[in-house]
Amino acid sequence: MEEILKQFDPITLDEMSGIRLMNRTDTKFVTTRPMLERLLAMARDDYFAQDIDGQRIAAYYTVYFDTPDCNMYTVHETGHTNRQKLRVRSYVDSHLNFLEVKTKNNRGRTKKKRVALDDFNPDDNSAFNLLESTFTEFLSTNLRYDPRILSRQLENRFSRITLVNKGKTERLTIDTNLRFHNVATNTDRSMDDIVIIELKRDGLVPSPILRMLRDLRIKPHGFSKYVIGSALTNCQLHCNRMKPKVHDIERLLVKK
Repeated sequence: MEEILKQFDPITLDEMSGIRLMNRTDTKFVTTRPMLERLLAMARDDYFAQDIDGQRIAAYYTVYFDTPDCNMYTVHETGHTNRQKLRVRSYVDSHLNFLEVKTKNNRGRTKKKRVALDDFNPDDNSAFNLLESTFTEFLSTNLRYDPRILSRQLENRFSRITLVNKGKTERLTIDTNLRFHNVATNTDRSMDDIVIIELKRDGLVPSPILRMLRDLRIKPHGFSKYVIGSALTNCQLHCNRMKPKVHDIERLLVKK
């Protein structure tokens, strides 16, 4: 994978910060590593690869919080569009950490609010406390849940590639090496051969990658890391609506 990415022209974080997608649409796709290698070979002339200090694959860590009965999971799994997630997202290589609230409304729009965490350690975060006074205003303003009843539920780690088209009208995030650890059940699950692609683009501008995805028969497919990871690692959770998605993933693994 690294050798293919070296063939892309680089783009820095500073250059990416100037990209504003004013009429953005987000679409996810699920595929396998062999198909990803074919896609990258097709895309190298039309896209930049994000480069941070010579690295084009970045390590990410996330821990999700939920109520004792996993209400955030249930609201999503049962199909409600008006929902929230609370997580800490760590950009491991750059040592940046953020407490984030993601809110999706009934019109399908997602807003993300976040606050920086200075002392969070992805490798040892058992002492992290949502009730610290520094989070009070942020959570009371942005979160509909009482933080006093929330606790860590699911951790995940993955590697991310970020591409930007040469017209700078879209971003493509590509997540590989997904690993889940359920804090509540102490269960681990790896999905190393599955690839999650998310296309964030200006809806008014043609996308080079969409043609390539169609040519490779990689179709849109919803994938929430928190919901899928929870369903795979906690047998007590209701997951009827997730079963078709899990079966789709299992079929991909058989074909690879």
